[in-house]
Amino acid sequence: MLEYIKGTLSELNPAYAIVDNHGMGYLLNISLSTYDPLSRLKADDVACVYVYEAIREDAHVLYGFFTKRERELFLLLISVSGVGPNTARMILSSMRPSELEQSISCGDVAMLKAVKGVGAKTAQRIIVDLKDKIKLAGDTFIQEKGSPSSPQVFDEALSALVMLGFTQQASQKALKRLFASHHSLTVEEAIKQALKMM
Repeated sequence: MLEYIKGTLSELNPAYAIVDNHGMGYLLNISLSTYDPLSRLKADDVACVYVYEAIREDAHVLYGFFTKRERELFLLLISVSGVGPNTARMILSSMRPSELEQSISCGDVAMLKAVKGVGAKTAQRIIVDLKDKIKLAGDTFIQEKGSPSSPQVFDEALSALVMLGFTQQASQKALKRLFASHHSLTVEEAIKQALKMM
């Protein structure tokens, strides 16, 4: 079982990171909560990414997390019947860990239902199964605000949405609507807002 991987980032986008560890590149599926702090690292900084390895019949898939706290939430989510790794990653991309903890502890079905792929029954099951297991803590994630939007932000957000399983056409439509009313968004903010619109 892998605990974490340390190395330099050879590739990073909102859907995955490739960590180079002594010449070996590990592709890790990540959420936006992990993408944001990783994107702040300088080119030669060493990244430490906590890992969950999903072993299936046809593949071994790695999921990466910037903090142990996010990985613990991911593990709790996939312990719920009907919630797979990709749905858990979508939930962690749509809200920060503190928001997820708050919505579970307060029984906020609507907030969980707003996540693409999570219906009312699944949202209720998440709350029932995890309410007693969630410990509220102060939010350790810093949001980037005020960065000017650009064609690069649009393109990165579009690429991430397509990699998350949405069609190019639906993703472009949501992002165009979003950028028409918001002129200053980071990639993370654009993806989170677009996920709520789809």
